[in-house]
Amino acid sequence: MFMHLAAALALAAAPPLQPYATHGDDRLEALIEEALQNNPEVLRAFADYQAALHRVPQATAVPDPSVAVTQFARTVETRVGSQQRMVALSQSIPGVGKRAAKGQLASKAAAVSDELYRATQAEVVLRVKHAYYDLGFLDHALSTSQEDEALLEHFEGIARRRYAQGFGLQGDVLRLQAQITNAIHRRQQLLAQRVDLEAVLNALRDLPADTPVAEVRFADLPALNLDRESLAEIGRRERPELRAAFLQIEEREKSMHLARIQHRPDFTVGLTWGNIRARGTAATGMAIPGDGKDSYAISFGLTLPLFRGKYDAGIREAAERYSAARFAYRDSARRMESEVRAVSFRIETIEKQLDLFERALVPQAEQALRSTESAYSNGTVEVTGLLDSQRVLLDVQLGLARLQADYLKAVADLERTIGSGVSS
Repeated sequence: MFMHLAAALALAAAPPLQPYATHGDDRLEALIEEALQNNPEVLRAFADYQAALHRVPQATAVPDPSVAVTQFARTVETRVGSQQRMVALSQSIPGVGKRAAKGQLASKAAAVSDELYRATQAEVVLRVKHAYYDLGFLDHALSTSQEDEALLEHFEGIARRRYAQGFGLQGDVLRLQAQITNAIHRRQQLLAQRVDLEAVLNALRDLPADTPVAEVRFADLPALNLDRESLAEIGRRERPELRAAFLQIEEREKSMHLARIQHRPDFTVGLTWGNIRARGTAATGMAIPGDGKDSYAISFGLTLPLFRGKYDAGIREAAERYSAARFAYRDSARRMESEVRAVSFRIETIEKQLDLFERALVPQAEQALRSTESAYSNGTVEVTGLLDSQRVLLDVQLGLARLQADYLKAVADLERTIGSGVSS
């Protein structure tokens, strides 16, 4: 725990790295930038951050002076005349160090809001990537479905020729036509899913739900360095939630300092003016010295912190909140490390599955379909065998596309976990 805090202390002031990577996909980068500029959640978080910044000058400001006017209903007689009214001006001055402590506390709170704003940005980026990669899978599935329909139509042509030549069955033609209908239905379902994902992506960019999104094509999948210790170290340094948690520890330290000096007396200085009405002359006919001369007074006051119980309670409260912040940071760090392990393991698993599909399953399914098609054309295999080979190829093609999308989504999850792009 101490090592984690020491590392965070050394690097908390460092600016965060690029929080996401697009791996050369310019269209994805443009979508992300559009979402970061227009998304209401991001704009709300930025407004909260700006509001927190405006708290700093308020916390460090001197209290407003006060003025009081007293008009005597019954005048007070003095030697130099009757006192008509008084005007008092006073200024409160916080105790030594209080304004600075409040300013530091507000600055730390603003820094926490800044990191929460970055966390909101990272969450929106993750959601954009997930929607984009799912769209990529659907577009690949739609393209594959169209190719599958063309393949089934090709098989139907073979079945028709065989039937016309007298050694095929009409049932083969009907079965293939039914499969073509199923393929068309499957494509319509994929199109409906694409409409839903378009709406999600448009909502993230604050655009109308029916705004069209162009077809998504995956770029080459990035190769990554999945050293878990290095990734966890980056996460401790760059993940916005962890940076915010560490800044909250510093904020609670400032709260403790403020609580410790709250017993320091606050001061008040004042100036009072008294308006005196002149008497004229005394009964003896002689002028009165100082007749009608206004009065002035300077006052000074301070609070007396006699009841120390509330101050001691405030110190204990601040200390407990400081401890809670330390535990929160520790919990966030442990959860980040757990997520790094889980997501990196998921990426490694998908990599192995991708290798199996690309190296073995797809080539074997393609070869099996070619052999079955040739055998069906020669009449040595029934149409059920041909359809089985076709379905196997379709399944492995869609499975490969799903794995590619899942791989990119897992990479996005890892970037979100550590708060930075993942290096190759």
